[in-house]
Amino acid sequence: MSVRYVAIGDSFTEGVGDEREDGPPRGWADLVAAGLAVAAGEPISYANLAVRGRLLADITGPQLDAALALDPAPTLVTLNGGGNDMLRPRTDVAALARQSERVVDRCAAAGVRLVLISGADPSGGLPLGRVVHRRAEELTAHVARLAAERDLDFVDVFHDVELHRPAYWSPDRLHLNADGHRRAAGLILAGVLGDGAPPVLALDPAPAPVRGRREQVDYYREHVLPWVGRHVRGRSSGDGVSPKHPDWVSVSPRGAERGAVELG
Repeated sequence: MSVRYVAIGDSFTEGVGDEREDGPPRGWADLVAAGLAVAAGEPISYANLAVRGRLLADITGPQLDAALALDPAPTLVTLNGGGNDMLRPRTDVAALARQSERVVDRCAAAGVRLVLISGADPSGGLPLGRVVHRRAEELTAHVARLAAERDLDFVDVFHDVELHRPAYWSPDRLHLNADGHRRAAGLILAGVLGDGAPPVLALDPAPAPVRGRREQVDYYREHVLPWVGRHVRGRSSGDGVSPKHPDWVSVSPRGAERGAVELG
């Protein structure tokens, strides 16, 4: 297998919001792996070490260590992270940028292709969304500048206007839904494959849910208050969660789901 792709990150990369009925979430990284197999015309190797709730230090530390320790070594790594750092009361964006730089250095030293990815922007539907947006905008600018300086591929999912529509988001307003992950996969495949990628088409997602007063009360009760409670107790949504593909699995072009291949 000539392509060995490993994804590192948090819930965005794990695929939260694109849940299967019979197993772990799917998400954009699984779809990208399927698209890479179709483009290669042969099976590829794929690992996904992302875990929901992880801070960027966890991703650029233990996750990257595990990714580079895979045998055989990866040929391609995608990095996204920092979303959970944005939600903390205090966030040092410059420190997050330095963590990303260390990943660039380590992948370069290992001879592994690195693709930097900015996460989708959830701030339009979140409490304190303006603060989250400002921090994420700053981090995205840092990562874009780093990619330009080091001649790396950078996929800017954050500024994709289509994904700003509420219809692409899960009820928690923090994670993309299945249509959102399909849209992100198309953008990322285009960034990885260039001219050989399938076109990134606008999807036709289900209508966005109503957000009246009652819906807002339900949203705070079902999603915001539990999140606050976890963080007051020092808990994370990723506690007890293991990576869904900690070692290489084979992804075949013939086994790729129809939606993954067409990737609208």
